[in-house]
Amino acid sequence: MSELGELRDPPDEQSLASACSAPETAITRVFHLLGKRWTGLILAALMSGPGHFAELRRAVPGISERMLSDRLTELAALGLVTRAVEEGPPLRVSYSLTDSGHALRPAMVELTRWADGHLPRDAGTCPEAFRE
Repeated sequence: MSELGELRDPPDEQSLASACSAPETAITRVFHLLGKRWTGLILAALMSGPGHFAELRRAVPGISERMLSDRLTELAALGLVTRAVEEGPPLRVSYSLTDSGHALRPAMVELTRWADGHLPRDAGTCPEAFRE
């Protein structure tokens, strides 16, 4: 027979057990969001309450103003963050989590626990707000 027409033995249980499987659609969506640099840290910074742009920039060291603005816009479009303009002078903008944003807290707490138990300390630090 030709190579294409050969009969093959069915895969054994061990090879099936070691095969990778595609992640569920929901977890793919979660990591598409949280896997973006800075997104998780911005959400973590807002878990303790609303923050102004400058406060968020200080809370997330290394983030540029442009990137912070882009991430906040994205989080607002997804319904995780609200933007409120406080009339001035001076005019100030504050950001806070919506109910959907706050619903991430248990997952963030568990991720922090996992990191504390399984990641080396020099792999980064977790916000104190999630250490329960």
